[in-house]
Amino acid sequence: MKNFVTAFVPVLLAGLVGQALVADQSTWLPSAFTLHCVKCHGKADTIEGDVDLLGLSSNAALEARPELLERLIQVLKDREMPPEDQPPVPAVDREQMIKELELMFGKVVKTQPFNPTPIRRMNRFEYNNAVVDLLELDRDIFQINERLLRRRQDYFHPETKTMPAEVRVSSRPLSKDIDNERPEGFRGVAEFAQDKRAEHGFDNRADHLTLSPLLMESFLTLSQAIVASPDLNPQECRVWNQLFASPAKPADVDSTAVDIEAIRPRLAKLLRRAFRRPVDPEILDQLAVFTQGKLAAGGSFEDAMRAAVGAILGMPGFLYFIETSGETHAEDSHLDDESGGRQRINDFELASRLAHFFWSSIPDDTLLDLAEAGTLSDPTTLGQQIDRMLNDQKSSRFCDNFPAQWLQLERLITSVPDPRKFAYFYEGDGYRTSMHMIAEPLLLFETIYIEDRSIVELLDPKFTWQSDMLRANYEGNANAGHDVGVQIFKRVKVDDPRRGGVITNAAVMTMTSTPTRTQPITRGAWVNAVIFNDPPEPPPADVPPLPEGDQAKLSTLTIRERLAEHRKRADCASCHNKLDPLGFALENFGPTGVWREQYENGREVDPSGILFNQHMFTSLIEFKGLILAEKQRFIRGFIAHVLSYSLGRELGPADSLALDDITAKAMAGEDQLRAILKSIATSEPFLQKNTRGFARPQTKVNTQLR
Repeated sequence: MKNFVTAFVPVLLAGLVGQALVADQSTWLPSAFTLHCVKCHGKADTIEGDVDLLGLSSNAALEARPELLERLIQVLKDREMPPEDQPPVPAVDREQMIKELELMFGKVVKTQPFNPTPIRRMNRFEYNNAVVDLLELDRDIFQINERLLRRRQDYFHPETKTMPAEVRVSSRPLSKDIDNERPEGFRGVAEFAQDKRAEHGFDNRADHLTLSPLLMESFLTLSQAIVASPDLNPQECRVWNQLFASPAKPADVDSTAVDIEAIRPRLAKLLRRAFRRPVDPEILDQLAVFTQGKLAAGGSFEDAMRAAVGAILGMPGFLYFIETSGETHAEDSHLDDESGGRQRINDFELASRLAHFFWSSIPDDTLLDLAEAGTLSDPTTLGQQIDRMLNDQKSSRFCDNFPAQWLQLERLITSVPDPRKFAYFYEGDGYRTSMHMIAEPLLLFETIYIEDRSIVELLDPKFTWQSDMLRANYEGNANAGHDVGVQIFKRVKVDDPRRGGVITNAAVMTMTSTPTRTQPITRGAWVNAVIFNDPPEPPPADVPPLPEGDQAKLSTLTIRERLAEHRKRADCASCHNKLDPLGFALENFGPTGVWREQYENGREVDPSGILFNQHMFTSLIEFKGLILAEKQRFIRGFIAHVLSYSLGRELGPADSLALDDITAKAMAGEDQLRAILKSIATSEPFLQKNTRGFARPQTKVNTQLR
């Protein structure tokens, strides 16, 4: 779509420049298409981008393409078009076009369906958390490598809104071992494969979380391993007495009868938590009969309940996040047809969405009780519950999961700067400074969350977190020692305007470089995707690599000069015009984040460029200042990232009104991170669903028990 818009917008704008909008507003855009675009986008043998603009015979035809409308508005606002070799659009004409298109878009999206909310399974992180919460365990059931930062002290207390001045952390994915504390995970329980992030998305995206027969078998095996583990015991499980311990038995009462009588209420409570909805009597009956059968066969009460829990953990009702069309049965698809793709979620679905968003887990009894009473969706009650959840320590999982994926920090794990050129990066037996780098942006995000600061401080904070080894890296110094098992980070004031924030930290600079040199295009693409939520299209398949012929000549060039060849191609120039300024603005940071004024060949680093095709800058400090001046772009992009994460789906045009509304609130002063999270959890996309085309999985117990 972007390539198509990029191709035809110059012609469209050329036709509109200098034209007064005609009185008949229903034909002015299609007329421009007819006059100026059909050469490439109208004749059957020359249609580019698979779009026939002759088919857009009226504004109504354009209104039927909301994605195209939204993109047109964006390229006009960003002055991406017309290209450099075309006359610029007068400001008055540009503003008029934007105004007309925005009016059209605003009218269209009010009735657009939200993107479908597919039924999806839990990912690995959510499964672990759900089991931990369901059984109230004191540790994870298996090692979670996707949690990049380990807190080695109990400092995460969001209810205090205060971070300590010093913390102890570690980075498991980048280390061989943490220390001699008890091993992570339950004995006998092997984790299944880590779920991958969607491209420009998160690992909770519903359309990526399918459940193959092989994976289903893995879940069933996993559920049995959990209940069989010796670590599932009274010391590790805080609900042991309410779930696994045999009930007290009076001396004159048959003990078997007491056990059978105790099974049903225990299972009913457990099933409501596990399935996040009222208990299905048929499933409860089947599970009770199954458990009682274990007792009748001579098993102990504990063993019978272990078998029941193992069955529940492997059932689709636990593994899937299910949202039905209508209040009862997903088979009633006609109900959703009448909703137009916008249907209010019920209170139990709201409880699940809240828990998925803030805790990466299942709802607790408080949420389920309110859902059962039908009061959770009351605005006052909902607001109170959101505040409670954000103050709960389980919200640490949001900080474990969202920022690392948003910032794409997993890329740092495979970054290996050349040890010959960057010896200070390594210590001892291959120990890398990246273990310390990864904590800096994540601790910043945690501080913004716990202290409920403005999200703009993610770009330009007055403080940062620093260990001795990380400080030495910024100085290009190898003589600082290192902490392997536990890293001590101190909160320090940022005195250098070049430092601080999620853009200019060593982690991002290192992971967007090769082992030997920086990659401005990669850095620019990262900034565009992460900071402005506008990921570029993949480059054409036939783009040649940078020239490697005359090494003597190449050694005298700057990276900017070497990349100039790519800008000569018309199909490459449009993307490079957007990405190159963002990447070259960071060029003073070398491949490990160390500041430099010159390249190794003595040539001066040139960070200058034009931001959004309108703001010139000559230094990194000017570049950061312009981004802050244009902070609305970052705020809206950040909100879009979080909204997509909260919904587990890709955003669509129907979500734009909510994005605009939350952005407006933030620009008016409600830009604290928790305020934004609360606005998202009370927005229309979060409270609405579209379940078209998705059926509910079977949850019959007799097909799942082992």
